[in-house]
Amino acid sequence: MTNKMMTKVDGNVLTIEREFNAPRNLVFQVYSDAEHIKQWWGPRGWEVTVCHLDFRPGGVWHYCMKCLDRNQGDFYGMESWGKGIYSTIVQDEKIEYTDYFSDAEGNVPEDMPSSDITLIFEEQDGRTKLINIARYVSAEALQTVLDMGMEYGFSETMDRLEEHLDRIKG
Repeated sequence: MTNKMMTKVDGNVLTIEREFNAPRNLVFQVYSDAEHIKQWWGPRGWEVTVCHLDFRPGGVWHYCMKCLDRNQGDFYGMESWGKGIYSTIVQDEKIEYTDYFSDAEGNVPEDMPSSDITLIFEEQDGRTKLINIARYVSAEALQTVLDMGMEYGFSETMDRLEEHLDRIKG
């Protein structure tokens, strides 16, 4: 891939940028529709098995990723639940939500860090620069998710997003 993501850590803030060869409205669309999200969300070898999406301010995104790749050893068969609560949506420009770890019922564990996410979609000559800003309560909370391999998993997720965009843009 020629479009590797740029990552910057500044205290409790993680900023990730990546460009996609797709128009901004399409990149926004695949972030706002459950059927699209199921096709690309999560690292390779993981599949979104549950995806409930109420895409509006105050709405909830609740999902489960399951590892289906036997080559991933102890991760095989593992489920990872997440929950997002949307606060701001500006069509084709910005999505803001709070991102949580959760369980199947949507309960949020107190011992896992949440983050406030801002996604910015910038159109540049028919391409889209996606800026993902994640704010954590502390630098230690951010380090916790980095130590869990979040950066690698998110990089693979962005690769899968690029592949999905290539398939659907025609």
